[in-house]
Amino acid sequence: MVDGAVGAGTGGEPESSDSLRTFGAVVQGLREHAGLSREEFGELVRFSKHTVASVELGRRMPDPVFVERAEEVFGRTGALRKAAGCLERQPGLAAWFRRWARLETMAITLYTYECRLVPGLLQTEAYARTLFTNQLPPMSDEQIEALWLARAERQRLLSERPNTAFGFIMEEHLFRRRTGGVEVTRELIDHVLEIAELRNVEIQIMPTEQDTHAGLDGPMQLLETPENKWFAYCEGQESGQFIADRKVVSMLQMRYARMRSQALTLKDSVGLLQRMRGDL
Repeated sequence: MVDGAVGAGTGGEPESSDSLRTFGAVVQGLREHAGLSREEFGELVRFSKHTVASVELGRRMPDPVFVERAEEVFGRTGALRKAAGCLERQPGLAAWFRRWARLETMAITLYTYECRLVPGLLQTEAYARTLFTNQLPPMSDEQIEALWLARAERQRLLSERPNTAFGFIMEEHLFRRRTGGVEVTRELIDHVLEIAELRNVEIQIMPTEQDTHAGLDGPMQLLETPENKWFAYCEGQESGQFIADRKVVSMLQMRYARMRSQALTLKDSVGLLQRMRGDL
């Protein structure tokens, strides 16, 4: 399933987040005891107040960097570090995706090529729910709700990380398929066009008619950490592969760079999306 969402057939239904909520409550208690607002604490740990709120409410798995910086703020007692080691899985995200999802929260560069579905970071709620409701075996309403909440939480990256460079290359047919129907597709294209206006986001469309294509081996994601280390992630139907091998990551970087030259320019991509929107 795209973007690490847990499906009913993966053996990993959305799991309890009791440990996340407990950890968040401890962070909140320590923060309030120190007399800090979420915004003030966020400045000290160099995460947004929205990220702080997400951790405190048990909606987000705390990044290791967040934990270490919080330890510094609260006197290096080691309590948060030990508690973080006992955290259970993040609801709505498959086990193989969680390490990647944590790195996403601090990436300074994030590139995505997708040939199957519009990437999760760009999906509307109606489009995402269409994907979830068409999963086989069927999922319960509770599972679908957990999946959407997890996806919506990830999408906050686009608004919370204005200094992160996001790049998306998508196949033209993803929009022409009209997944969910005309209204869902119209809303989806409008949403993608709106995101394309952000200064830190580049959206390119790979045209259906293309003589050469460097991405025929399938979708990929690449990210760069603040330490300028690059990692990659490739996902299949029931599994995902986190890639740290520098040679493999370098090969995928070369493929992505070639696809950037093969896809339509930013301006032409927006123009194509607008034309497809007008044809609906």
